[in-house]
Amino acid sequence: MEGLVQTNYAIDTFYFLMMGALVMFMAPGFAMLEAGMVRAKNTSEILTKNVALFAIACIMYLLCGYAIMYPGDAGAGSWIPVFGFLIGDENTTEAVLASGGDTYYSARSDYFFQVVFVATAMSIVSGAVAERMKLWAFLAFAVVMTGFIYPVQGFWKWGGGALDAAGFLDFAGSGVVHMCGAAAALAAVLVLGARKGKYGPDGQVNAIPGANMPLATLGMFILWFGWFGFNGGSELKISNVDEANAVSQVFVNTNIAACGGLMAALLLARAWFGKADLTMALNGALAGLVSITAEPLAGSAEASLLVGAVGGILVVCSIVLLDKLRIDDPVGAISVHGSCGIWGLIAVAFTNSDATLGAQFLGMGAIFAWTFGVSLIVWFALKAIMGIRISEEEEYEGADASECGVEAYPEFTRG
Repeated sequence: MEGLVQTNYAIDTFYFLMMGALVMFMAPGFAMLEAGMVRAKNTSEILTKNVALFAIACIMYLLCGYAIMYPGDAGAGSWIPVFGFLIGDENTTEAVLASGGDTYYSARSDYFFQVVFVATAMSIVSGAVAERMKLWAFLAFAVVMTGFIYPVQGFWKWGGGALDAAGFLDFAGSGVVHMCGAAAALAAVLVLGARKGKYGPDGQVNAIPGANMPLATLGMFILWFGWFGFNGGSELKISNVDEANAVSQVFVNTNIAACGGLMAALLLARAWFGKADLTMALNGALAGLVSITAEPLAGSAEASLLVGAVGGILVVCSIVLLDKLRIDDPVGAISVHGSCGIWGLIAVAFTNSDATLGAQFLGMGAIFAWTFGVSLIVWFALKAIMGIRISEEEEYEGADASECGVEAYPEFTRG
């Protein structure tokens, strides 16, 4: 029996770590997607944001975020977390054996898996504020977001807080990760304003094409690939027949939802705009993935295809609506992760018999209100203290020159 417990512990820990590594691979996915969707003159700056935010997320979640989000039995069922620091001690062999299999993965593997989710939430913000935000203002916000804002609302559900006690269901984070990131991004965009030339005086919307569609497409596929770790790893274990079957179902549902989202968005774009818009197709796949993330296990593959397809339709409509409202989001992040995160939470009530619409609306309302409200305060504070927007001249020349001094696509020169 002891040998079986230790073997299962090793298998589940290894699985957890590998799924975490898959989720970490989403970081270059976000970086490539965003780099492809912005203009060439802003590429190095958006890449700098992506690499730096990942490092900040890991540091802040180590120092305080993990302790806030996972306080153990302290604060169970509460709205107010117990604030702590660092990530605690590792499990001992004696403790694992004494648990009879209830402790089935390493505490360090849990930190690693959870921290890459934090970085994902922050990556959502970087795309929405692209091409006009100051680099250091963004990184200052990343400190607060990853060390405080995200962990508090994460505690409410995954740390055993009030939303978990209320029956709110969010398997892998349509709300806790994606809608949270989108709410912070929306607050930033409202304070920041639109890019110069994006909207005309008579209500017209001017397209500002990205510089590298092959790179954006690669980024989407990397995110799709990493999402198997995002959703599959959230099953937490794989060391018996039932869990192995559950993980397999999660993989199938995740994949088919992305397919449904992509095709629905592509078909709608063709019918609406008269063209097969690649950017809508890319965002459609991501919309399907976000939509299924709240419940990738309970529903059938056919139901997951429908959930993803609705997400694909929704994201196209949301992107158009935000432009009409003059809310400038260069990569469609708020629509993909916000609008489809909300849909994903609602869809749980139709695929999981344990879910109730009341609990789902409570969860989405609490997460949005907290994240948007606190983010808005932080963005206004940063605006007052250091400014958050580059100058009009710097925006014209590109953030690469003013913020990084490194061009992503330098011209060939004679030596």
